[in-house]
Amino acid sequence: MSFHTETTLAGYARAAVDLRIHMAEVSATPTDLTYLRELLASRVMPAMLEHQDKTTVVESMVDAVGRATRAAWAHGDSFVLAPAMTAIIAAAAEALDLTGDLLTAEAAPCDTGVLFLPEPIYHRRPTGTVAAIGALTWTLATAHSGQQFWLICSHSPLHDPDDPNAADIRQTLQAAPHLRAGLGPYLLNDFDYLPLARPVPAAPDTPPVDEDDLDWQSAPDGRYVILDDGMRTGVATAILYAFWRIQAQPITIAAKPPLDRPARRRAARASIVHDTRVVMLRRTSPIGEPGDGEAKWHYRVRFVVKGHWRRLHDKQGQPYRIWIHAHIKGPDGAPLLHGEKVAVLAR
Repeated sequence: MSFHTETTLAGYARAAVDLRIHMAEVSATPTDLTYLRELLASRVMPAMLEHQDKTTVVESMVDAVGRATRAAWAHGDSFVLAPAMTAIIAAAAEALDLTGDLLTAEAAPCDTGVLFLPEPIYHRRPTGTVAAIGALTWTLATAHSGQQFWLICSHSPLHDPDDPNAADIRQTLQAAPHLRAGLGPYLLNDFDYLPLARPVPAAPDTPPVDEDDLDWQSAPDGRYVILDDGMRTGVATAILYAFWRIQAQPITIAAKPPLDRPARRRAARASIVHDTRVVMLRRTSPIGEPGDGEAKWHYRVRFVVKGHWRRLHDKQGQPYRIWIHAHIKGPDGAPLLHGEKVAVLAR
């Protein structure tokens, strides 16, 4: 149950549904709450405590984060970032500075959602540890004061073969299979909040780290790694906001691949929103204009296209294919290109 074996848009949609079903099932279970409590206790800073004791603050955060993430996994809109766009989003996130900005609800494509990254972005903390960000959830929430904000959580894929942090966790869980059964395919790695209609605070300064606390882990080759040092906005928030902005630009397209019937039935039984959008770069190859408009470009030669199967989907989303016979492509009267035949690979 992962994106590693999927290469098609329909496969991405099916994997997203199955992963969300599993994450919704394990959310708020005793094992999940215990893990969440330990994680949040380690991230509570003195500035968060004010006049409350640490236990009260942690329990309040466990309740808020637990309810928000479960709502996102079960009822939020689902997005999958095409691997070809991973480096674009990561580079935009590194350059992002939201400090002092006033955001409105229109900044996000929806109030609650999940963003999957089949090719994770890796986050290196000041202590040297590296963790993959394979999914991000966001939920629009309201504080007791009436202030609205997005609660943003980043999640690490537990089965990522390139994530050193996940490898350590898998090794630990081998001795406790009962704990592994209570955890999902993703583990909460970090959380942040993004206020609405109030200036966005700057990311906290990176605290100094003693040499005894350093635990340097090697990052996987060829992957994008973001460091806390120099980030003017929290890493999880920067990645998600960069996605929000870029997915709304004309350079991208959000495809809605069909979902096979068994996956739709599994989603319905689990009460999971199953519509998934795969966000990818818009095709840059020219195509003809619709209607009577003149084509943006045309072939200058004719060439032979070899016979091939074309994969299509009917109105119910069921796949089928048709055979396209060998034919000559190009404008009438243009020179015929001799030599080897040209094979067209259709999606």
